[in-house]
Amino acid sequence: MPSIRPMLATVAERVPTGDAWAHEVKWDGMRVLVDVRDGRVTVWSRSERDVTAAFPELDALADAYDDMLLDGEVVAMDAGRPSFHALTERMHVSQRRAAEKLMSTRPVTLMVFDLLRLFGSDLRTQPWSARRDLLEKLDLEGPSWKVPPVYDDGAELLAATKAQGLEGIVSKRRAAPYATGRRSPDWRKTAHRATHSVVVGGWRQEVGASSDRLGAVLVGLPDGAGGWRYAGRVGSGLAGSAGQALAMRLRRLHRDDSPFSDEVPAIDANGTRWVEPRLVIEVKALELTGQHRLRQPAYLGVRSDLTPADLTEVEDA
Repeated sequence: MPSIRPMLATVAERVPTGDAWAHEVKWDGMRVLVDVRDGRVTVWSRSERDVTAAFPELDALADAYDDMLLDGEVVAMDAGRPSFHALTERMHVSQRRAAEKLMSTRPVTLMVFDLLRLFGSDLRTQPWSARRDLLEKLDLEGPSWKVPPVYDDGAELLAATKAQGLEGIVSKRRAAPYATGRRSPDWRKTAHRATHSVVVGGWRQEVGASSDRLGAVLVGLPDGAGGWRYAGRVGSGLAGSAGQALAMRLRRLHRDDSPFSDEVPAIDANGTRWVEPRLVIEVKALELTGQHRLRQPAYLGVRSDLTPADLTEVEDA
């Protein structure tokens, strides 16, 4: 198991300005720590799972340096843009041979944005600016990994990422150390489109289906008291193989009653098959309303890199 967990960003009300801040593109991918040591590469997910087998492209990092710990995000491209939906074809693969077959049709790239250890020295207490300077000096440019640039003007970068259809930006305080496993205001994220990691608490059969085909899932967000607040019903994006694969996972989690701490409206609860709140999925939505309901949500994929315990904060409306 890795000895640390990644530092996390808070949601920004506005992009911070001034010389104290640097700004990066926010990638729509899977957060990972990549441990290079003794000629071997180990890739850890945010939930501390060993996911090395899913990304054999990164094995060659072992030839770059003898000892380093990288923080970054694995992305898959679709029509020239990072796509979490495209990444789901790779991130759930547990057999190396299967991942190797997918390398040509669904390649991934590691976007490296931080350096936490180098040649046995722990760099987490160093300011971001010092870690970034060392990272750039390593010249980590390979066939399946790169160190994306940083920018001084956050507002300009935010506008550029919107024009290019990217997810948004992350602003980082240059003087900040690495806050292991914490969500820190020293890193602030600004997104163009609302995506949410939610827990599944129930599912409904497809209307008019002659079999138990999945039609929609009922999802929740943390309620601030250790439970789950109902956040709405998600049906878009579940057609075909995506819904079938999700249904197989949910049937194993059956329970007799609702896992949500508040009352689910009858129009949603009637006919719902409840499940234990153990599975995290990613959805996109127009907004999260003041009543903590997702507006026009669509399913993107299962977050096998997250557990319900990772969804520790009530999201802002």
